[in-house]
Amino acid sequence: MTASITRCLRSASLLFWLIACAVLPAWAESISATRSEAELLDGQLAISTRFDIKLTPGLSDALMQGVALPFRLEFELTRPRSTAYLLDVKEWFEPHASLHYKIAYQSLTSRYRVTIGSLSRYYATQAEALRALGAIHGWRVLEPGALDGLSADRVKGRVRLVLDIGQLPKPFQLNALGSTDWSLASDWVDLNVKDAG
Repeated sequence: MTASITRCLRSASLLFWLIACAVLPAWAESISATRSEAELLDGQLAISTRFDIKLTPGLSDALMQGVALPFRLEFELTRPRSTAYLLDVKEWFEPHASLHYKIAYQSLTSRYRVTIGSLSRYYATQAEALRALGAIHGWRVLEPGALDGLSADRVKGRVRLVLDIGQLPKPFQLNALGSTDWSLASDWVDLNVKDAG
């Protein structure tokens, strides 16, 4: 009797791990970077990024029901280490720079609005609007002169794009806590840094 229960538990745990291995990569690939570059200009970095975003069914439904989805593009300097550490302390170990995006569906016009800061642009399809999230060219992320005297090969940084759950309306923040359907983030992506030319 004990042997059959043990075999049954092993089979169940093997099945659980197979399902987890199949599902987790799908969650991890919900946001992936297609471009992550930086230029060293006047002692600061000018970042250009683009992301491929796939909304989960729950997020897509919420968007179609009129819930605006906020995203945050984050930057962290990782080298030179001394400058990165000083920025960590100054920013209380938060990302060294961030940019806020928001996507909303306008049911009266059947269009999508993407807002970056206070600037908005409208798109006819959800796919076009999602391509605009996290897309930026020449975003200056550090104070002028912060990296003076350094060459591009001595500078490293990384970026990521995340669904900013803290900016959702309060009822949705509670739903989002612990829900995999509302967890949407890219991995940290290293920047390809080059000298301005």
